[in-house]
Amino acid sequence: MSDPNDQTDSLREQVSKAYADRSALALSAGGSKSFYGRTVEAEPLQLANHRGILSYKASELVLTARAGTRISEIETALAEQGQQLAFEPPRHTPRATIGGAVACGLSGPGRPFFGAARDFVLGTKIINGKGEVLQFGGQVMKNVAGYDVSRLMVGAQGTLGVILEVSLKVLPEAETATTLFFETGASEGHRMLRAWLGEGHPITASCHYKGVLTIRLSSTRSSIDEARAKLGGERASDDIWQQLRDQTHTCFERAGLWRLSLPAASEIQDDHDQLIEWGGALRWITSTDDMFDAARNLGGHATRYPIGTEPKGDIFQPLPPGMLAIQQRIKQSLDPGHVLNPGRLYPAL
Repeated sequence: MSDPNDQTDSLREQVSKAYADRSALALSAGGSKSFYGRTVEAEPLQLANHRGILSYKASELVLTARAGTRISEIETALAEQGQQLAFEPPRHTPRATIGGAVACGLSGPGRPFFGAARDFVLGTKIINGKGEVLQFGGQVMKNVAGYDVSRLMVGAQGTLGVILEVSLKVLPEAETATTLFFETGASEGHRMLRAWLGEGHPITASCHYKGVLTIRLSSTRSSIDEARAKLGGERASDDIWQQLRDQTHTCFERAGLWRLSLPAASEIQDDHDQLIEWGGALRWITSTDDMFDAARNLGGHATRYPIGTEPKGDIFQPLPPGMLAIQQRIKQSLDPGHVLNPGRLYPAL
């Protein structure tokens, strides 16, 4: 009996037809991240109905699901076993899907302490730009041309393949967690935080905003009690981590917002209008200036972060010519007809 939630044949036929017709497709599922990237003017390829958890082996910490499966469904199943998606993918709306989370490659507050989205991807099944179904992962087939193709899908925003299924490593939840806050300036808070991390305290998230440093401690009860005794601070609401994860915090309501990914040790400027996460490695800065050069000079990269508006100019950090050439060769290999989300990341891709 066929599974009505398995849309593989229909999706493959649509991609094959687009390749034959030399037309383009705009991939979508829950639509929660439609603002993140350049607008693609093309026939929609809808993945929301291609859904369902296919396999969950709690004892092996591995879950496989179709791309259209909502993150909420996955997290409910994991919570029943005391497990979690440790990279805390931003959901933005209740419709957010696991395929969209992987395609956009965004990670939440725990990213520097647990790992990024790409660190948890074990394998994928995709449709390439010619309508061929391919499966990648260590147990299935070797990846081609020296690339880990499954992880290439992370952050590619559907420009390299239509994600059909993804296998993820999951992690156990901590025994308990607590949130503390400290009133301090940004640079001093950064110094304090780096010292605490060096001392090995069980910090699993951090945020500095408007004169307040907030940290999350996650571990056993005894470890957290010991850390609290040494660090001090005042108890704060845990809600801030959901607000940061889902980007509902008031910081994200500001116009002219930039997302800067930088080396965690780079200097912090107290006079910037900013929210700082990831131990200093992620900075949300409000500026009317172009931040691409500033981020590059600090050894990182910047992204314009429009909410519901189409920005002028580049959205993502411009690629150096050599890197752009590599990206174009990968695109040509997996999507030679430029069928899949053309221009979503950069006009040349």
